[in-house]
Amino acid sequence: MQVLENLTGLLQAGLDALAGLLGGLPGLGEAYTTGVRYVLPVLALLILLTAIRSLLGVRHTAEIWAYLNLEDGRRIPLTHWENIVGRQSTADVVLDHPTVSRTHAALIRSDRGDWTVYDLGSKSGTAVDGAPVAESAPVALGQTLSFAGVRARLQAISPEEAATQRKLRAREDRPIPPWGLLVLMTFFQVLTCLQLIVAEGGAVPVSLPLSFLALTALMWCYCLTLRAARQVGFEMEMIAFFLSTLSLSITASSNLNAVPKQFFAILAGVVAFLVLGIFLRDLDHARAIRWLMAAGAIGLLSITLVLGSESKFGAQNWLHIGGMTLQPSELAKICYIFAGSATLDRLFRKRNLGLFIVLTFACLGCLALMSDFGTAAIFFVTFLVIGFLRSGDWATLGIICGGCGAGLMVVLSVKPYIMRRFSIWGHVWEDAANLGYQQTRTMSAAASGGLVGVGAGNGWLQAIGAADTDLVFGIICEEFGLIIAALAVLCIVTLCVFSVRATRAGRSSFYTIAACAASSMMVFQTCLNVFGAVDILPLTGVTFPFVSNGGTAMMAAWGLLAFLKATDTRQNASFAIRRKNKRKSAAQRRAEEEARCEQPVPEPIGPSEPTGEIWDDPVHIPDWDEDGDDGEWHDPVIDFPDDGEEDDHA
Repeated sequence: MQVLENLTGLLQAGLDALAGLLGGLPGLGEAYTTGVRYVLPVLALLILLTAIRSLLGVRHTAEIWAYLNLEDGRRIPLTHWENIVGRQSTADVVLDHPTVSRTHAALIRSDRGDWTVYDLGSKSGTAVDGAPVAESAPVALGQTLSFAGVRARLQAISPEEAATQRKLRAREDRPIPPWGLLVLMTFFQVLTCLQLIVAEGGAVPVSLPLSFLALTALMWCYCLTLRAARQVGFEMEMIAFFLSTLSLSITASSNLNAVPKQFFAILAGVVAFLVLGIFLRDLDHARAIRWLMAAGAIGLLSITLVLGSESKFGAQNWLHIGGMTLQPSELAKICYIFAGSATLDRLFRKRNLGLFIVLTFACLGCLALMSDFGTAAIFFVTFLVIGFLRSGDWATLGIICGGCGAGLMVVLSVKPYIMRRFSIWGHVWEDAANLGYQQTRTMSAAASGGLVGVGAGNGWLQAIGAADTDLVFGIICEEFGLIIAALAVLCIVTLCVFSVRATRAGRSSFYTIAACAASSMMVFQTCLNVFGAVDILPLTGVTFPFVSNGGTAMMAAWGLLAFLKATDTRQNASFAIRRKNKRKSAAQRRAEEEARCEQPVPEPIGPSEPTGEIWDDPVHIPDWDEDGDDGEWHDPVIDFPDDGEEDDHA
């Protein structure tokens, strides 16, 4: 507490001195604003293009978790936790044999390393060591599987190959070290904070620089702590911190006293990101609480419907508890995605979407009654993504779309507020003083900002209603310029592209569905916010992820980011992999791995089987140590010694 008081006193003294300097030299503030308007876009370009280039340059090298050794001599790597075995060409393990069904079985690895085989209603059946599989059965390493008479043995990846794979993946998918980005981000935050102080003539509460300083400290502590734990790949978080910095600046422009509140919302979002990410490591726990999450989504929306108050812009989506204002529909997004995601065994055990459709219509019904059309549209688009990934049934989804279209017409007929929003769409300039007031002012402010903006805190759009939430894209364009505004949109698109590309090497369908749903939700929400503000789409009153002012919206954005982070397949970069924390000698670790992976030479499977050597002959992998490189990569600033931690490939 004493440290905080001393820091506050020091910052206040600095603010007083700066206010006196600006008062004595009137041209100093203007000169600073002129210069920083050109410096900030350059810093933003360096930060974001570096992070974006690193994310989009990832190759997503496949991870090998085990092998299926076939009796014809083939050795098929299992590169996912969930693998479809069948005759169809899209199967993960293709068995081109007439007795094998197109989708015959699923071979699934738990996050603890145990394997289970599921028969997917095949005509000729599945067996483990000759014992028929009714629905599912555990499979130990070394056991023989039979798919309609086609036999294969499940073999562990050898310790040598696992080590080589880790080195190869570390090289192929090497992320950039975070230190350069952290330094650039710190400069961006300091210059932005000073610009806001200059815009106010130095007469600002000490909470403004204190909040920016706290955000910088949070960013550094996050990266240093996780890097000390041997985690890598911080590009997603750096993008989120950049957008959160814009949010803090926009909050300061519209309401200086709300800046500390917005910082604590960012802090709560980071905590939610970590907690949800760590929780996603255990798929058993994730599956166990799906129903609880479904109840949470409906409960949050129902409470808002009963106890919520209507905003002056029409939607009944706010709760006032004490001195806090909450928007539970934002948190319901996380619960909805969590409940809609499913592992592969769940998908094939219950293919229909009945219960998920019930959940969706319950959520959409609550949102329709609340007149929150924008959030309802986001939920529906997310439902289409999850529904297609879970079933691939276009006919069912088409029927549902038709039904929702009819429901929309009914809602528009009984909710005149929404109809008024639609009536002005596309010609807001014809009613610029009434229904088109917000959009016309947003476009005017955005045009006045040009490429580099007028400077943080110098805009006038912040005086318009909902400017820091629904119209936040206009404030970015006005105060920071079109370059930074375009980069902010590109950040959201990059997160989506990275997560979708990562699903090709995805470990579990749960992570794949959740990431695709979360990324589609973020992109669609950004489109509604940006295009609605400039009259390309109707103004629906949704927020810009990470940027709009609002505590629950900020927490929801960081929560959605956790689903994307779980799909990161780079070595030591994902939440989804349990880390071994074994501080033992190399000889002890090697002996334990060899004991776990050692398998007996199998008995001949049939008269036409090649020699048993096919079961134990490892695939040749180049020895990356031949050039003297140990395959590990090191940060140029901080180099951590090898403590034996590694991803759990055993």
